[in-house]
Amino acid sequence: MSSPFFKLSASTPQGREVSMGEYEGKVVLIVNTATKCGLAPQFDGLEALHQRYKNQGLVVLGFPCDQFMGQEPETNDTVEEACRINHGVTFQLMAKSDVNGKNTNEVFKYLKSELGRFLGSRIKWNFTKFLIDRSGKPYKRYSPSTKPEKLEQDIIQLLEKKVL
Repeated sequence: MSSPFFKLSASTPQGREVSMGEYEGKVVLIVNTATKCGLAPQFDGLEALHQRYKNQGLVVLGFPCDQFMGQEPETNDTVEEACRINHGVTFQLMAKSDVNGKNTNEVFKYLKSELGRFLGSRIKWNFTKFLIDRSGKPYKRYSPSTKPEKLEQDIIQLLEKKVL
């Protein structure tokens, strides 16, 4: 039975619809990002994970979000270039998305419902991270302050695990 995650989709900054089903059999790391956030140096760590593990099946998806103190001033037309120039980002960025409220992106609605916190599922800040296993099961949610390198052991564990 296919995971509900694989039935979801999201748009690229250019407006192309991407089915999460394209990532079936991959380990997916989803992050709400912001270029002007104090945590923006995490782009470098996310890119390092992407480079280190992409050939083993890791997919990193960044969802720019401007819901936290206006820290994502870039538009869908400029966000990819800004991330590439300032942080060397080559992993896939998606269209600017809301992660809370009535216009929450469906990917984040699902992830928050599956990996809510004891104080609620609301995302509190930029760079909240969600790790999804190869079968599409949300595995773990990480706080904004958790540096990407701290996810490495979990990523390795999921990459080594075979899909049932």
